[in-house]
Amino acid sequence: MRTGVIARKVGMTRLFQEDGRHVPVTVLSLEECQVVSVRTAERDGYVALQLGAGSAKQKNVAKPQREHFAKAQVPLKARVCEFRVADDAVLEVGATIAASHFVPGQLVDVAGHTQGKGFAGGMKRWGFGGMRATHGVSISHRALGSTGQRQDPGRVFKNKKMAGHMGDKERTQQNLEVVRVDDERGLIFVKGSVPGAKNTWLTVKDSVKVPRHAEAPYPGALKGANDLAEPIAEEEVIVQEQAQDDAVVQDAAPEASAPAQDGQEG
Repeated sequence: MRTGVIARKVGMTRLFQEDGRHVPVTVLSLEECQVVSVRTAERDGYVALQLGAGSAKQKNVAKPQREHFAKAQVPLKARVCEFRVADDAVLEVGATIAASHFVPGQLVDVAGHTQGKGFAGGMKRWGFGGMRATHGVSISHRALGSTGQRQDPGRVFKNKKMAGHMGDKERTQQNLEVVRVDDERGLIFVKGSVPGAKNTWLTVKDSVKVPRHAEAPYPGALKGANDLAEPIAEEEVIVQEQAQDDAVVQDAAPEASAPAQDGQEG
């Protein structure tokens, strides 16, 4: 079980496929998603990673949290969240997760708070039919109707569907397909809509209902030396080859210039 990530919802757009079809997608941005702390079974009783994302001002962060980030040697984070992981999927503190942590075609679960609608009536909140528009109904066409009984029980039962605060609930959208990944800009394009308004923080992790994608990196894709290991090795080989060619050219240069000097003297 891998760790998830904390992403910010940028908005929605569409991507065109090779056959000309367009797919509506939601753009999620990874903004310095780093490992802040590690939970171990010996000390905490479970294995998990605490991640932080975004940036916050010092005046908006309490002193205990500032010391917590300073201990991990990471900048102040705007959002912190924990993800349960397997024993062999633990990452080092300070590691930055890249967008290539997810691969195209993979299914993910996205969780966040839905958009708040404020105080809503029964018809908007629960889909009630309302009162009749004629025949004696006056100024109560969108009324809720009866909510209780007679003297027995003489009260309104709990969880009765009535007017109240609508939206702003924790919701999870499951089995959303990852259409494209932009590792350079840290963007993840997910098919369909996700909970929350623009610029809200979301958690993205592997789908719990399907097996993990075969090409998904395990335990994770990080920004740093691991991603640059192969290119650096190739560059070293190129530099060595160029050095050998330069040495051959320098050895052959005196032999080529000697006849020209003899000809000038003659």
